[in-house]
Amino acid sequence: MNLTKREFFQVLGAASAAGMSLGHYQNASAQTAADGLYDVPKFGNVSLLHMTDCHAQLNPIHFREPSINLGFGDMRGKLPHLVGEQLLKAAGVRPGTAQAHALTYLNFEQAAKRYGKVGGFAHLATLVKRLKASRPGALLLDGGDTWQGSATALWTKGQDMVDACKLLGVDVMTGHWEFTLGMERVQEIINKDFAGKVDFVAQNVKTADFGDPVFKPYVIKEINGVAVAIIGQAFPYTPIANPRYMVADWEFGIQDQNMQKMVDEAKGKGAQAVVVLSHNGMDVDLKMASRVSGIDAILGGHTHDGMPVASVVANKSGQTIVTNAGSNGKFLGVLDLEVKDKTVTGFRYKLLPVFANMLPADAQMSELITRIRAPHEAKLSETLAITEGLLYRRGNFNGTGDQLLVDALMDVQGAEIAFSPGFRWGTTLLPGQPITREWLMDMTATTYSYATITEMKGEMIKTILEDVADNLFNPDPYYQQGGDMVRVGGLSYACDPQAGMGQRISDMRLKGQLIDASKTYKVAGWAPVAEEASKAGNKMVWELVEQWLKSRGGKVSTRKLNAPKITSGLPNPGYAA
Repeated sequence: MNLTKREFFQVLGAASAAGMSLGHYQNASAQTAADGLYDVPKFGNVSLLHMTDCHAQLNPIHFREPSINLGFGDMRGKLPHLVGEQLLKAAGVRPGTAQAHALTYLNFEQAAKRYGKVGGFAHLATLVKRLKASRPGALLLDGGDTWQGSATALWTKGQDMVDACKLLGVDVMTGHWEFTLGMERVQEIINKDFAGKVDFVAQNVKTADFGDPVFKPYVIKEINGVAVAIIGQAFPYTPIANPRYMVADWEFGIQDQNMQKMVDEAKGKGAQAVVVLSHNGMDVDLKMASRVSGIDAILGGHTHDGMPVASVVANKSGQTIVTNAGSNGKFLGVLDLEVKDKTVTGFRYKLLPVFANMLPADAQMSELITRIRAPHEAKLSETLAITEGLLYRRGNFNGTGDQLLVDALMDVQGAEIAFSPGFRWGTTLLPGQPITREWLMDMTATTYSYATITEMKGEMIKTILEDVADNLFNPDPYYQQGGDMVRVGGLSYACDPQAGMGQRISDMRLKGQLIDASKTYKVAGWAPVAEEASKAGNKMVWELVEQWLKSRGGKVSTRKLNAPKITSGLPNPGYAA
């Protein structure tokens, strides 16, 4: 049988997922399972290791994947918008295995107890060292969202993660939440800590005055005699999704035309393979792959999609491999390329889950993490309450962790309605586990987590929900910003994700009564992007939620999700365990 080049790549992509199931290991010991899971035969002559969106989680954690991840337009029913059993079927992974637990929400509580925690830089370091030893010259690429997401990252202004990433051996990095530390701090890290060690690349960040590049757009690294260009793509909507004043002198954007220019320039300088290290979000990466020619692979982040199968996108120059390596340090992507005659002729891809019970902790990294946490350990470990139910964040419409936040904000501030941002970072607690200050910070730690109270008319409430829904459900990926729907407390509503702009939200009710467009309501929220909130003397959200947790008498009951009624025949928002 003769295969076209595109068909050849697709076959390889499917083959790379085959054998990922741990079916024949599931009744064996953790070490036996690990021996099989992490035995990844070397292929080709160029190897790239990819981590992204760890959100400053230095220690192992639990993280529940979403039970609903809607796709629209050309993306409906396709990766990365497959969850649960559909995702396992697409990847050829057996239900009930360790791999199935890492990839899905299925039987989460039972599987989490069976397989233990995931991630942790000490365990990730062990895996990185093993793979680099078997793949001489391999590069470790960091897709960003690394310096934010935990208490210690906030309190050290990202220094804990900078030190950990240098020890881990990160070679090239791009960014997103890093920019919320402010322009001066970002430049300080890049120019001092990273100098001569880590390349920070972003072709789509320019100065607002003259349009000069703020960072190196790309680097060319030689791997086993092959020149490989790594082009950076920072999150294009940073000044919209996050406070503009934190990056006041910089302009962002997708910038396809400049990306094409950088690809051509890198090839003109001798690059034999071109890889984009992206923080676009996977849907945007897939569209970019169809529009920009000459990219061999896009290693993506931002949308936290753990993709066990590489997508292959056709374009006018051939095809582009597109992957995404999940979040919270729970996965490491391995992309092996075969480059012959200055052309990528084949690839193998694996998404390896990082199970703390299956990978011994690296001694050097463990020592560093202990040293980083020592001054803060007592504060981090203080128990604020015990949760009686599962607390998680991910899902298009709501999660029990965010439900806890909006419940607390309404109660403490006497608000009728509460909004919590559709952030995708934040760790998971199992029933019966302590709600520590560390977990609360895992859910709320940003540099602008001010709690707010706003007098808001019903008409404005609808406008806000419509704007967020359009961002999430717009059929054109280039108009999406990659988060989940704003979480809503107190207010019930219906949503038709497939409707047009301004027509998705209906039947808004408060205690059963329809919202009056002209009436004013008291609305609580947090993490406003407006600079005024930082100057108004507002408390940080964790202060209010901690107050509420301590008033619960030691226990927090299972949170009842306030999710919208879906009116278009799409899946229910999901109350699956």
